[in-house]
Amino acid sequence: MRPAYLTAARHLQLGREWAVEGDQERATQGYEEALRLLRTLPPERTRDVLLAHTHLAFFQTLVLLGDEAGQEHLHLGVSYARSTRDPLARAIAEECLSGLEAVL
Repeated sequence: MRPAYLTAARHLQLGREWAVEGDQERATQGYEEALRLLRTLPPERTRDVLLAHTHLAFFQTLVLLGDEAGQEHLHLGVSYARSTRDPLARAIAEECLSGLEAVL
């Protein structure tokens, strides 16, 4: 199971790198691949932390594209971040939520 986590984390990392480079299409493909893999694994803290980070990164990328579909990723990312209590995921979730409040 560990190789699956490493592979998912690598897809997440590549997705983030592509998003920073401005290649949102490849970034979303990376996130989708990470999510596809993570959803096949049994519930566990490591999986849930990776799900939180992936959903939040997906949301951030979709916001740059002006895509409304990102709201589902925000909801799921925040939920996973809260349940895992991962400090970094929670900080990213709070940043995403505060960005929404600033827009509203």
